[in-house]
Amino acid sequence: MRKNYLILFMLIAGLIMLPAAAYAGGGAEQESSNELEIFSWWTAGGEAEGLQALIDIYNEKYPDVEVINATVAGGAGAQAKSVLASRMQGGNPPDSFQVHAGQGIIATWVVEDFMEPVTFILEDNGWMDDYPADVIDIISYEGEVYSIPVNIHRSNVMWYNIDVFESNDLDPPTSMDEFFEVAEALEAKGITPLAVGGTDGWEQTHLLESVLLAELGADAYRGLWTGETAWDGNNAKAALESFLRVMEYTNSDRAALTNIDAAQYVAEGRAAMTVMGDWVHGYYLSIGLTPNEEYGWVAFPGTAGNFLMLSRTPLFRVLRMARQRPSLGLRELTTW
Repeated sequence: MRKNYLILFMLIAGLIMLPAAAYAGGGAEQESSNELEIFSWWTAGGEAEGLQALIDIYNEKYPDVEVINATVAGGAGAQAKSVLASRMQGGNPPDSFQVHAGQGIIATWVVEDFMEPVTFILEDNGWMDDYPADVIDIISYEGEVYSIPVNIHRSNVMWYNIDVFESNDLDPPTSMDEFFEVAEALEAKGITPLAVGGTDGWEQTHLLESVLLAELGADAYRGLWTGETAWDGNNAKAALESFLRVMEYTNSDRAALTNIDAAQYVAEGRAAMTVMGDWVHGYYLSIGLTPNEEYGWVAFPGTAGNFLMLSRTPLFRVLRMARQRPSLGLRELTTW
């Protein structure tokens, strides 16, 4: 699967990132350029290394193209999204940019008519059936696909320090009741039960999503976003109260930590557990930890059998300004 995503990334890169005449501001044509700007927030952990590896491969395939790695630091794109908005509205868009799949692009740039669909790329290459139907639905608007995921993450994962659990004769919790029992036992031993970050402003919301799923179940959880489940209903209120209770067992310095810092607390045994996406696995491998020896993972308590999905979709075609490029039709870009 990892190889397939790499091939997908490189193939789409070849399709939509060929040198093109640059346009800016009011659409005045500038000189043709052999530059490719990739805008992302992949600056930390294994993400930066992974992006550089892709750029290295691209440079080998297209040595005449200068790749501009325009990264903006900040977990989950907290800072990058602000910079992107300024550039888009100022008529200086990057050639390619990263957002999260779904409303991260649909509600912003697609609805506002900044984007061209990329449905034909999926159809012409026979990829429509390679993605689950629910994923296609998330990345589509009015029947057209507007982004191409290059990864699918599971976010409802609980990572834990195996030595901490074994030395305290505890098992990873599989339900919310078990979580609170384990948390009480760990706290009584002076161990922080759950490490959480907060510097980027999304880490605790990430945790909240898993708690909501655990307490409400998949159907009612989805209903929160469609209006079928009332946020002020008794079930949702009970789930929010459960989240507040979970937060009572977290580290007091969470506002000063990133999600990777929280994962490091678990690696060091300063905390027993953390809840974060499956990218933590790559981080642990990068610092030399051995899976199933030093760290383990389970679905967040109460969510086994559910896959809370998120995706980075860095590749888009094309900004509205591309409609001013009659010599660069989308179909022509597939002849590379």
